[in-house]
Amino acid sequence: MTKIKNNFYFILILLMALVVSLSNYLVQFPVKYGELQNILTYGAFTYPIAFLITDLANRRYGKTTARKIVYIGFVLGVSLTLFFSTDFSNLISKRIAIGSGTAFLIAQLFDVHIFDKLRKKVWFIAPLASSLIASSIDTFLFFSISFYGTGINWITLSFGDLVVKIFVSLVMLIPFRIFISSIKEVSSQKKKLNA
Repeated sequence: MTKIKNNFYFILILLMALVVSLSNYLVQFPVKYGELQNILTYGAFTYPIAFLITDLANRRYGKTTARKIVYIGFVLGVSLTLFFSTDFSNLISKRIAIGSGTAFLIAQLFDVHIFDKLRKKVWFIAPLASSLIASSIDTFLFFSISFYGTGINWITLSFGDLVVKIFVSLVMLIPFRIFISSIKEVSSQKKKLNA
């Protein structure tokens, strides 16, 4: 059972690094459909998955391990972003890396804290409330750090981004519910083996 526990832990870390890196890359590209390019980037569709990962870690292992996954995901995600998608000759690209790292760390730690405080409520309260609040914090921090004073309409982009993050957070309740059932099975299998 320890192997299953460790495998899930490492899967969550790898997924976190992948989601952060992919989102940091995709945020550079506006959605070119109708008028959406002025209010939305592709990063808005992938980034909320990071909150699902944090919430699953929190539910399975508790807040201390969830924080570790956030820190490790932060280091790996920022490192991969710097390596693959940061153009060091471009100021906005550097600001995206800094904004992403700052917003990710602060928002994810808020997510862990809020989720932990609400974990004993009905199953959907903790992931939904923590994701919505943390997404709002993340969005404001990221867009203000990355684009303030650049001439890019970051306020409009941030609102478009936040609307999509809220929608994706609602959709992420479905896999959260499915995965917590699996997590409970792992926990109950462990109890059966130890009995």
